[in-house]
Amino acid sequence: MRDINFSRKLRKNQTPWEAKLWELLRDRRFQHLKFRRQHKLGRYIVDFYCPEKRLVIELDGGQHNEQRVSVADQKRQAHLESMGCKVLRFWNNELDENIFGVFQKILANL
Repeated sequence: MRDINFSRKLRKNQTPWEAKLWELLRDRRFQHLKFRRQHKLGRYIVDFYCPEKRLVIELDGGQHNEQRVSVADQKRQAHLESMGCKVLRFWNNELDENIFGVFQKILANL
């Protein structure tokens, strides 16, 4: 129950970049694929998940440059990949500066 409540809290308090990407992914707007946001996978909650393609999309802010966070991200990604997921990571500024490139990369990994 704690994870469900935490997921709900994350959805209500999304970052501006998560809101921007969600507006473009929600309601099967991207390639008619269903995406979920703040979705629990194993012991992690991922930013966006497409169950059909087992695709995880993570948006990273500046704190992900810190070594301890970077190490945790690597462990998290390895765990998700061991579950058969493909993980794409984008920096928040990528979404602001090159949203077309972000979508091209997502499309190329479907």
